[in-house]
Amino acid sequence: METPKAPDTPEFGERAINADVAVRADVAVRSAEAFDPGEEMSGEPAPGRQAGRIARSTAFFSVATAASRFAGLGREVVAAGYYGINGPMSAFTIAFQVPNLIRSLFADAALQPAFVPVFTEQLEEGNYREAFRLASSLLLIVTMVLGAITALFVVAAPAVMPIFAPGFKGELLELTVTLSQILFPILILLGISGVVVGILNSYDRFGAFAIAPLFWNLTIIAVLVLVIPAFHGQDRIYAYAIAILAGTLVQLLIPVFDLRNTPFKFNWSFQWRHPGVRRVLLLMLPVTISLGLINFNLLINSFFGSLVSEQAPAAIDKAFRIYQLPQGIFSVAIATVLFPTLARYANRGAIDDLRATMANGMRQILFVLVPAAAAILALSEPMIQLVYQRGAFNSAETTLVATALFWFAFSLPTNGLYLLQTRTFFSLQRPWMATGIAVLDLVVSTLAALLLYKPFGVGGIVAGTGVGTSAAAVAQALILRREFGGLEFDRLFSTTFRITIASAGLAAVSYGVWDLASHAIGQGLVGQIISLGGGLAAGGLAYLAVAKLLRIPELEQILRLLRRR
Repeated sequence: METPKAPDTPEFGERAINADVAVRADVAVRSAEAFDPGEEMSGEPAPGRQAGRIARSTAFFSVATAASRFAGLGREVVAAGYYGINGPMSAFTIAFQVPNLIRSLFADAALQPAFVPVFTEQLEEGNYREAFRLASSLLLIVTMVLGAITALFVVAAPAVMPIFAPGFKGELLELTVTLSQILFPILILLGISGVVVGILNSYDRFGAFAIAPLFWNLTIIAVLVLVIPAFHGQDRIYAYAIAILAGTLVQLLIPVFDLRNTPFKFNWSFQWRHPGVRRVLLLMLPVTISLGLINFNLLINSFFGSLVSEQAPAAIDKAFRIYQLPQGIFSVAIATVLFPTLARYANRGAIDDLRATMANGMRQILFVLVPAAAAILALSEPMIQLVYQRGAFNSAETTLVATALFWFAFSLPTNGLYLLQTRTFFSLQRPWMATGIAVLDLVVSTLAALLLYKPFGVGGIVAGTGVGTSAAAVAQALILRREFGGLEFDRLFSTTFRITIASAGLAAVSYGVWDLASHAIGQGLVGQIISLGGGLAAGGLAYLAVAKLLRIPELEQILRLLRRR
């Protein structure tokens, strides 16, 4: 495949830019959908490398990702035990989300997928000095720009943070401001990390940045346990902020250390007008907007949550962590597996095959996410109790977080459809259309939360997010239906009806088995594990049995997909 030219050369057409942007935007959005900065896995192999090495790297990458996610859940459990979901934890949640939003706009998640293709192109053409000059320039530019943004925010934080937490007053607002000032320097570290990891990607070195998120989580846990005894009362939350800083530093140092295994040599080159720098910025634009919109949605929840109670922002955030587990395991996996096929059909102009593949993917996602939603609806409270309720996290907080998780469940299937349909727009090389629908999602979510937060509290805010996602998914489906001349809606509705019947059986069996087991065994930790695990297992078997009885074809398709993976 011919390497694309720089955007200032005559051969570099709009279609080439759109194709590159679409693929890189998909990689970045895929990596940032569910995780904090230290948990996400951005990047993809550089072209032209050995297939065996790529396969081994992919396997290691998958194991490291799974380990990081479990460590991330462990981090949340430890933090919940220390802090519960009190006011200081809500202050921390918002203080962390603001720099995380800026990070998504300018740092690692947006920068890395834009930098890798440009840097790799120079390496493939043998322009090593030019490639190193580009990387060095970006390292200096990123450090200076993000350093300036950080310094400006630290000074302006007392005026900026009240915008994001309008319900916080007095000491709680002051705590939110101070925590944000402590946390904002992670922006610089993550910006540098984005370029460094991009360099490693281009040399097919994946090990360092694959394990870095795991050590980000482990460092946070270790520092939190060691430092928290030095603080008392409301100030104990500062230990969490210090732990985040330490973890982010470790996350940067691991790939920096691995740079010694590449030919890259840093030089003090500050060429901000370099054509490669301009091209990186061009490729960053749609990725930046897409990732920024994702993080804006999280801030909307916290914004309205601060108007409900001191606990609400932290409660929504804790529920969101559990909600994202089935989303990351199932819908992201299916969308990721199908994306290359969708892209190939789009490039060939095989619209019938593209339509059939996407329609089948929609049914597969509903087959796994509708029952997952049913399980959450039936057992949200025992799930939260098992994961979080210990230490400072009490039964009243379990009820509040379970309420948020309950309402999150309704958007689980539609969010899965939204992710797949977004991939379809990327495969069609129309990333800006996907971005426009993401804006629709943001606007509808905001308006719905505005209408619902007063009468329904936390549940209304989360339901507003579901309304926005559903509206965006419907808009995507209508546009794609027009593009493809149909989306097999009759078959989709028929399959969804049968899946819903099977999922109702799952919910009934899961709740019944859990209720019987919890009364028989008790509410101790072992009893909770046995009763909840037994309920979910029995419900899952009931779902598969009913699905088999109703002859839902997606059952066999999913089994074949899992066997291939």
